[in-house]
Amino acid sequence: MNNDIRSMDLNLLKALDALLDERSVTRAAQRLSLTQPAVSGMLTRLRECFGDPLFTRAQRGIVPTIRALELAGPVKQLLNEVGLLLQPKGFEPASADMILTIAATDYALRAVVVPFMHALRPLAPGIRVAVLPVDGQQLLTQLERGDIDMALVTPATTPPDLHARDLFDEQYVCALRADHPAATGRLSLDRFCSLDHVLVSYSGGKFRGAADDALARLGRERRVTLAVNSFLVLPEILRASDLMAVVPRRLVAHCQGLTVLEPPLALEGFTKTAAWHERTHRDSGHRWLRALLFSLFDGQPA
Repeated sequence: MNNDIRSMDLNLLKALDALLDERSVTRAAQRLSLTQPAVSGMLTRLRECFGDPLFTRAQRGIVPTIRALELAGPVKQLLNEVGLLLQPKGFEPASADMILTIAATDYALRAVVVPFMHALRPLAPGIRVAVLPVDGQQLLTQLERGDIDMALVTPATTPPDLHARDLFDEQYVCALRADHPAATGRLSLDRFCSLDHVLVSYSGGKFRGAADDALARLGRERRVTLAVNSFLVLPEILRASDLMAVVPRRLVAHCQGLTVLEPPLALEGFTKTAAWHERTHRDSGHRWLRALLFSLFDGQPA
């Protein structure tokens, strides 16, 4: 008898199961799509592993020994369990209990996470979502380790070798309080440059952004009097001051108390992208979550 599990493999157990069911080497071979000599050789190895003849010859086929009959139930159960392991795990959103961790800027919180949560909660109330700041230098490592499951970034900041899909294209607009003196009519370039501005600088303390680069190409400049490190505070700042901000359109969509005007100069927008690692690419739960996210922006420019 050989008790070393390394001498046993799944094919031997499949052969034993077929022999127990068919009580014939020939029929077992046909069931396994093997030759009769191959199955006979596997039976020899089984006998060595279990230290028992397992089957004896009879007038019609073979007859299992008591030891073989004792093995019949456990072997079939083991093979069934292995089969279940090889089947993709089913996913039921309504009863799912999992955590999805997303890396996002505060802009992506407003533009992506808010509508995503609105759609998610009625369908999968047991799924919890954790949102972490985007760390560009650690993003790939975080995805590899499972610290985050998805990142809301841009094509330019998406690390290579990740799966990614563009969600939408975003454009910049000018936002200011609804009763601002410049809130009516078309905004001229002169008026734009004469107003005091607020901009978002994630690194903090910077008073120059994309609008300043575009103005410089025209030989113009503006006055930025306030720099903050969060988009989310901008609406409150604008409602309480005469400042203007150049902001992504989705950030101020439906914000009460604000007026949105088209900028008087060409400003290049950006694309918002969802990126994820191969680690979660085939998982049924994550696939469902990504499909729900993508469906929210289908038909929108991307």
